[in-house]
Amino acid sequence: MTIDHHDDAAVSQTVRHLESLLEDRGIIAADELEHAIEAFLATSTPLNGSRLVARAWVDESFKERLLANANDAIAGLGLDMEGGLHEARLKVVENTAETHNVIVCTLCSCYPIALLGPSPGWYKSEAYRSRVVRDPRGVLREFGLELPVHTSITVWDSSAESRYMVLPRRPAGTDALREDDLVRLVTRNGLIGTAAV
Repeated sequence: MTIDHHDDAAVSQTVRHLESLLEDRGIIAADELEHAIEAFLATSTPLNGSRLVARAWVDESFKERLLANANDAIAGLGLDMEGGLHEARLKVVENTAETHNVIVCTLCSCYPIALLGPSPGWYKSEAYRSRVVRDPRGVLREFGLELPVHTSITVWDSSAESRYMVLPRRPAGTDALREDDLVRLVTRNGLIGTAAV
């Protein structure tokens, strides 16, 4: 996957300019925004998403709640989708033998940071954002994920209002594992859909 970083510099410059305006007008203190971002990122990790998946694998009623209303289900584990001006709607999509799901944000890089941690560079790249929609099977192959021909692939496009997370298939032979052990099997790429677990 080719990553295009030239847009990052322009975005960073714009963000820094906005920060300066807010500081100059006394809306925020010079270090207030930095502390808020650090506090948010300190609790934003792929471990949160892994915990949700492991719970869904061992608790069918939780899995049903997670798939029906993810925002309510994650609140029961002390997690939420806040972090912006409003709480984003979370939809969890389940991989099955027949369907594989993959997440993208074609317009920018909207992503459930609270559950998956900061997004990987390739997720933000124009190459990934444009190609996964047109050729999801080819892109997944580049990640090392070769799906059977009969498996359909659904690409979910995140937005400012809605975020997605994949509920990967539970690996065969893990029935005897405890929830804590299952958490360790779930990867960030599995939660995005670019890898199997």
